[in-house]
Amino acid sequence: MSQRKLTRVFGILAVVLFCQSVHSKLQIGFYNDTCSLVEFIVKQEVTKAILTDRGLAAGLMRMHFHDCFIKGCDASNLLDSTPSSIAEKDSFANNPSLRGYEVIDNAKARLEAVCEGVVSCADIVAFAARDSIEITGGLGYDVPAGRRDGTISLASEIIGNMPPPTFNVNQLTQLFAKKGFTQEEMVTLSGGHTLGRTHCTSIGDRLYNFSGTSMQDPSLDPRYSAMLKKQCPQGSTNPNLVVPMTSSPNITDAGYYADILANRGIFTSDHTLLTSPATANQVAQNARNPMQWKAKFAAAMVKMGHLEVLTGTAGEIRANCRVINS
Repeated sequence: MSQRKLTRVFGILAVVLFCQSVHSKLQIGFYNDTCSLVEFIVKQEVTKAILTDRGLAAGLMRMHFHDCFIKGCDASNLLDSTPSSIAEKDSFANNPSLRGYEVIDNAKARLEAVCEGVVSCADIVAFAARDSIEITGGLGYDVPAGRRDGTISLASEIIGNMPPPTFNVNQLTQLFAKKGFTQEEMVTLSGGHTLGRTHCTSIGDRLYNFSGTSMQDPSLDPRYSAMLKKQCPQGSTNPNLVVPMTSSPNITDAGYYADILANRGIFTSDHTLLTSPATANQVAQNARNPMQWKAKFAAAMVKMGHLEVLTGTAGEIRANCRVINS
């Protein structure tokens, strides 16, 4: 890597540290005196899970994103539904796409055994997302902690807060701006699609009935769409059918952006990044400079982890991440 590129990467990493310092509600090393093994224990559980199932890395990373964009980073998407209320985890945006709940449960159980009532589920989710990124080839970063857990989880709050795969670039820019992100940060965080798989039901219209035309999206690379159609037969409602989201679905790399440039972005919300000169330029830059994107992604994840956090005496420290304390 050239000296110039290294300078830019280190500059972005400096921004990560700056972001951590200005958000004083959360602190790096928050548990040093109360549960010093927290990050070690979480990483052990995440590593064990990913060695068993590589796909869990994507699930744990997205769990943090889906948590923070709904009511802030308060682990509300871990709460189970009740007879009177459908929780976030059972919404169309999370079920069946989110995975890894059992990894959080295992880490929480171990932590309760050694540090009862100390570590929040929201912080475990943030640590697990970071570990998943690092284990799969992304840059590790310090996670400021001190989040507390929310007590409300409503599937109805997904609408207007989570970007669907059909969004265009203007809709994405506006939604991310509501959360305090720039357009460039939106493009950076979209790179989270570098990991994982998606259900065929999420791309059926794009393959077979784009915009109600009974045809495929003409922007898709023909060979790519042919491959997707083989794996996602028309009319199938099988919730277990999945396809890789990128050409390297188990690695946190900039391949996502190279795929978009080749018209192989799996969602409309991926391809749409080519429809604006500004975002298209950012896609090309990220594809050319993988280390720079990894550094920007780390910075954006740190920033995202501060969204509407509960701290101090707000919320609670759940004993079980799936239910509020009685």
